[in-house]
Parts: sequence; structure tokens; C-alpha cells
Amino acid sequence: MPSAAPPEEIEIIRHSVRQFIAQEVVPNRERWRKAGIVDRALWLKAGEMGLIGPGVPEEYGGGGGDFRHEAVVYEELGRANFIDFGITVHSGVVLPYFLHLGTEAQKEAWLPKLVSGEAVSAVAMTEPDAGSDLQAMRTTARRDGGDYVITGQKTFISNGLLADVVVVAAKTDTAAGSRGITLFIVEADREGFRRGRKLEKMGLHAQDTSELFFDEVRVPAANILGGVEGQGFKQLMSMLPQERLVIALQGLGAMEAAIAETVRYAKERRVFGKPLMEMQNTRFRLAEAATEARIARVFVEDCIAKLADGTLDVPTAAMAKWWVTDRQCAVIDECLQLFGGYGYMTEYPICQMFLDARGQKIYAGTNEIMKEIIARSL
Repeated sequence: MPSAAPPEEIEIIRHSVRQFIAQEVVPNRERWRKAGIVDRALWLKAGEMGLIGPGVPEEYGGGGGDFRHEAVVYEELGRANFIDFGITVHSGVVLPYFLHLGTEAQKEAWLPKLVSGEAVSAVAMTEPDAGSDLQAMRTTARRDGGDYVITGQKTFISNGLLADVVVVAAKTDTAAGSRGITLFIVEADREGFRRGRKLEKMGLHAQDTSELFFDEVRVPAANILGGVEGQGFKQLMSMLPQERLVIALQGLGAMEAAIAETVRYAKERRVFGKPLMEMQNTRFRLAEAATEARIARVFVEDCIAKLADGTLDVPTAAMAKWWVTDRQCAVIDECLQLFGGYGYMTEYPICQMFLDARGQKIYAGTNEIMKEIIARSL
């Protein structure tokens, strides 16, 4: 069990992350949103700063820390109103697949590149007709000698346009249900791999979300994640608690940022001859929002500690994901209302926060699915 990171160590990391965001992200946010994609250079700079995979062991190029060190990055991106940056998927979701489930050869081949930002990654589960119901996927991988041939389509893939490597879920046995799913490591330069259109979304405009097509993509058996066929569903389920906690962290950062932005505005904005903040309705709404954000912080920090020491269970991670993202949307909506007409203008950060927040209740399993997971544990 890893020892708890000292608070002062976490704050040093937090200072570095905030400085990085202020220098490299904030000046470019709007340009990236208009372009619909983040510059590749940002990935390399993040790698140089040690912000990608700080929990990866040093022998693979990482920082040798644990999830406490990574959590700071995700939270601060939420606070900076830029959860568009696909580092959350890359570092918080895909890297753990290689680190915890990959063979030694797969770790040695990919982890250093992923940590440095040289290679960008994605995970491809969702299909046009298969979202939370993974067993309904139609992508197949048939054995052909020493290779597998992958055929199918994936959609809503974050980092889809930039990805150099994709962890792809496919059925190797269509009659075996969940036991027939296998995860494959697919390099983007393989023949038959095709990127579809960049999908236009309500929010997260700088995140390159796309369709991916696999037209008889041939990969060697050595590209099975972990080396054993039929383990895909189990592998996917084992990594979902961390993915869901990453989303909760983004939500927490965004919630706190929205409150801070609204308090600042309410103190400056004058209505009927006095600051908006002096009106009881404003104070009470912000008091409620601040209370919910504090509760979210206590809960999320407890989940971080549990994930770091290996005791975060699936139902608790589901609780964190649904409750924090639900409160994120509600709090930001209340904050936007206090801005009045200005809150409806995209030039105001609160408007972008509102747009970006809505997807949080959908991806990594909808909040309705989270409640079903919790209910089954009761």
C-alpha cells in the first residue's frame, strides 16, 4: 500500500499545474475551441512537465507517485474551465490499462511514449448501437493464423483524431457474451484503420471527438492487452472506478471555479443601486452552492485516498461520478442564473462551464447506469 503523499508535496504539484495552465493553456483556449482540437505541442509540453502519468513507475518514464499526484492535474483542469484537454482520458483512463493490465513487453513499448506525450492514446468501446451495453457491440476480431483481423466501427471517441494508439474492444467469440470480448492495442498507422468525421458537440469544443473505423485491420496476437483472449470485459470493468473518479474530479474543480467566478461577479455587479451580492437571494443561493461543493470535496478526497490504497469499490466510484456531476450541472446552472443575460453569452466563462458540464452526466456510463450499479450493491 503506498504511503499518503504529504500535503505540502501535493501543493507543490498543484502550484506547478496551475502555472502550466496559466502559461500554456489559458492563452490558447479560445483558439483551440474554434479549431476543434488541441495543438499536439501541448501534449509534449505536458509530458516535459511530468503532468502525464505522474503515478507511473519511474522505470517506465513516470513520476513514481500514485493517484493522489494525478488527481491534482484533473481537478485543476476543471478549475481552469478546460476539461477539453484529452489528457484526462489518456493519463487517467488509457495509461492504467497498459500499466495494470498490459504484458511487460507492452509496458516497455508504450508507457515511456505515453508518459512523454510522444504518443497520444484513446480507448474505443462505444459504438453507434452499443453504449453502456458493451455486450451489444458488433466490432469483431477473428483469428487468422498468428494475427487477428478487426472489423467494426466506434463512435464518440475522445482523442480520436490525435491518437497514435487505441485500445479497442472487440468480440473474439460472438457466442460467449461478456467472456467473448477482448481488448486489442491498435496502432493508428495500421492498414485499414480510418478516422471518421470530427463530431460537433454541445460543449468540450476543443476535444477531438470522432468516429473510428476498422476495415479488416490486421494486428498480431501479441497486441492482445495482457496477452489473453476473452478478458476484455473484466479488464474494462476493473478500470472503470478510476475513470469515474477522474470525471468526479473534473466536476469538483469546475464547480468550485464556477462559484468563485460568480462570487466575483456578484460583488462587482450593481442592481437597483447596490451590489448583487447584497441581495438575500444571491447570498442564499451561493451559500447552498458552496455547501454542496464542500460536501463534494470531502467525498472526492476520500475516494482519492481509497483509490490510492486500492480500496475504492465500484459502487462508491459510481456514487462519486453521478452525484458530483449532477451537482456540478445544478450548481453551474444556479451560478449562470445569477449572471442574468451575461450568463447566456459565450464570452463569459460561466456559459462555457455550463455547456461543458452537461456531458459529464453521460460519458463513462450515464448517471442512470451509476444508480443501477449502486442499487445492485444494496
